[in-house]
Amino acid sequence: MEEITTEKGFKKNVIDKLQNEDTWMSLGEAFLKILIIMAISNIIIRIGKVAIHNVFKLRNLSPLNKSERREETLAKLLDNTLTYVVYFIAIMMVLSVLGIDVKALIAGAGVVGLAVGFGAQSLVKDIISGFFIIFEDQFSVGDHVRIGEFEGNVEAIGLRTTKIKSWTGEVHILPNGSITQVTNFSLNNSIAVIDIAISNGEDIDKAQKVIEDALAKMPSQYEQLVAVPTLLGIQTMGPTEVVLRVTAETLPMQHAAVTRMIRKDIKSILDEYGIRVPSAKFVMLPDGEK
Repeated sequence: MEEITTEKGFKKNVIDKLQNEDTWMSLGEAFLKILIIMAISNIIIRIGKVAIHNVFKLRNLSPLNKSERREETLAKLLDNTLTYVVYFIAIMMVLSVLGIDVKALIAGAGVVGLAVGFGAQSLVKDIISGFFIIFEDQFSVGDHVRIGEFEGNVEAIGLRTTKIKSWTGEVHILPNGSITQVTNFSLNNSIAVIDIAISNGEDIDKAQKVIEDALAKMPSQYEQLVAVPTLLGIQTMGPTEVVLRVTAETLPMQHAAVTRMIRKDIKSILDEYGIRVPSAKFVMLPDGEK
């Protein structure tokens, strides 16, 4: 009988609360506060992102700007950080509106976080390393780097991991804490080295003059070239050939493509002027001789 009475009393209390105007007023007020909190949070995030990107646009116009890719990486990182911080504050305010003790919740989360932290030291190490990679400008998105045994273009840099895509298409995901040594090929211009073999007996002075004239025209043909390529002179001499060496300063990581283009153009100009390149010679021995 007591259980039935208790159950009836509970149902009566629920019905009374649902029929009470103050209850619906409180619910409506809480719902309105939550809507206002979420709307203000979205506005703050949008204004903050616009401000962040405008700051970096002004920096890009400055003559002191060094790396647009680094600034893009930092802008994305700040966008994400702003979003996380604002949403965290908004969620805490919503919980407070719903009558949940936020202080006790934060204190409990701190104790749990401390316990988890002892078992997640590698995660903390990855995050700290990620901050240093970005703010020290060790490398940025789009750079060509070598990290340990992996080499390729940086696809993404996060606070915990870095993604590198090799030229054959594989994507390597590396924890930032494991990155101890980096070779960045994109910070400075590259140098292309081209060796040109001339058949022994050809007029070397004529060959050099022809090659130098061709090199002088190349910067207007190839935008990857930073300056006029330089003919250094004779590199080696062999029984059938004389090797001339050409060097060219190119944009970062463009040396391989420039090497192929310069070699093709010089081969065509040498053929045009009748300057021979060395060719294999075969000697036929009479039967029985070795």
